[in-house]
Amino acid sequence: MTSNNMLDVFQRHKYDQTIVKKSKTWFDQQTLLLMKEGVRPTRVHKSGGQVVSTIKPGNLYMFFYDPKGKDTLPHYDRFPLVFPFSKTENGFIGLNMHYLPTRLRVVLLDNLLKFKNTKTIDENTRLRYSWNVLKGISKHRLVTPCVKQYLTDHVQSQIKMISADNWTTAMMLPVESFAKESKTKVWKQVGVN
Repeated sequence: MTSNNMLDVFQRHKYDQTIVKKSKTWFDQQTLLLMKEGVRPTRVHKSGGQVVSTIKPGNLYMFFYDPKGKDTLPHYDRFPLVFPFSKTENGFIGLNMHYLPTRLRVVLLDNLLKFKNTKTIDENTRLRYSWNVLKGISKHRLVTPCVKQYLTDHVQSQIKMISADNWTTAMMLPVESFAKESKTKVWKQVGVN
């Protein structure tokens, strides 16, 4: 698959305001179609998103990651898809959407869009939220498993920012890359399968 074909995948699955109302079957079918098209983390990383040098809260990012404490972690995502909400001294804290199955990522995205800075979804859209805002919905079973901390010096690739008009597409891409456990087991362990 060439880069142009990958960009076509993003284009064909652009943001749709009614997407959350579509059925679980539709999401499952879209995920299968994307998998059949050869969507893999390395291909998505090469062809999707804009290379950035810094991470800013409110945007969506993807990158390859090798965690500092990986030997003691029960599992981790080697290719996070993260909405950062707080910077730390040596990294950031954010919501890694891969800790949810595809259809639940879109449900959480729909809830997060309540905090967008624009009326429509376009390249200028950002989320305006913090941990204080998330605490209000942190009891929501979809938020808690996604909260992860990342160290900048453990990022193993270029950081790619995904434009807001491609956020739903990014949620649907089956590119989670869990180490030590299958995605099914991870989702079951965090209670969201």
